[in-house]
Amino acid sequence: MSLVPEKKDKKEWLEWLKAIAIAVILAFLLRTFVFATSIVEGDSMDPTLQHGERVIFNKIVYIIGEPSRGDIVIIQRPTKNYVKRVIGLPGETVEVRNHILYINGEPYEQRFLTVDSKNYTGNFGPIEIPDGKYFVMGDHRAISKDSRNGLGFITEDEIIGRSEFIIFPFSEISRTK
Repeated sequence: MSLVPEKKDKKEWLEWLKAIAIAVILAFLLRTFVFATSIVEGDSMDPTLQHGERVIFNKIVYIIGEPSRGDIVIIQRPTKNYVKRVIGLPGETVEVRNHILYINGEPYEQRFLTVDSKNYTGNFGPIEIPDGKYFVMGDHRAISKDSRNGLGFITEDEIIGRSEFIIFPFSEISRTK
């Protein structure tokens, strides 16, 4: 009679261990291949993203699709990662003239920028984006290191994900846009 409860306890422990192992493996797979977090360093994406905010980024979105204009992307470089906004797509011509962004000669409304950010965007280009490359800029144009002044064109391989949500600080939880 005493063997039955011991067997049941042992079986229950094995089930718990299996459940924990599966949960750990799933968390590892999700973090490695689907979602990850990143901390925003600096003010180059201000006012959209603030220094010190933690964002969740989607790693699988560009395996099944391509970056779109306006996406906030995580760019992996050998020395550090950058958070920037996709402005120009492969084969397009980008120009900033009198604080107005032109894509292929047409003005492009940047609703995500403040008036100050637009006014601090200096003249640039026109420049044609090569095939397989992207043109990115930070939202705080006056101080951003981006495709205009240091990062150059970005390849799709360097884009490791799209920012989806701000998760910290908790008072700022929201979807990134």
